[in-house]
Amino acid sequence: MSAALAQMSALQGNNEIIVGEADGTVLGAVAYVPPGYAKAAHFDQAWPIIRMLVVDPACRGRGAGRALTEECIARASRDRSPVIALHTSPIMTVALPMYLRMGFARLRDAPTNHGVPYAIYLKRLAS
Repeated sequence: MSAALAQMSALQGNNEIIVGEADGTVLGAVAYVPPGYAKAAHFDQAWPIIRMLVVDPACRGRGAGRALTEECIARASRDRSPVIALHTSPIMTVALPMYLRMGFARLRDAPTNHGVPYAIYLKRLAS
């Protein structure tokens, strides 16, 4: 996980890095990209997005991934966005089912990454 967290520094810029911790231990982190900020072309630039959710394998099963995702959703609501988006792949065997349970729905294909298929998922937020 330390390599994934190290990549978070590259996402800082206009992104909001959210770190989950309990009892002084870092459980995971995620980047929230607010609406209107630069993001990959396969996203609508007006959408807020969730980027690079990581949870320490030793800390999985404690709800950290869900809590980090919920915080991104709360920030999208704070920003008065009607939606929030992310991209993920079927190889994300824990994250993808979690996103689906949280109400994200597959919208369309996204570009493959190193031969791995990805898709855009969108969650509509309450007005």
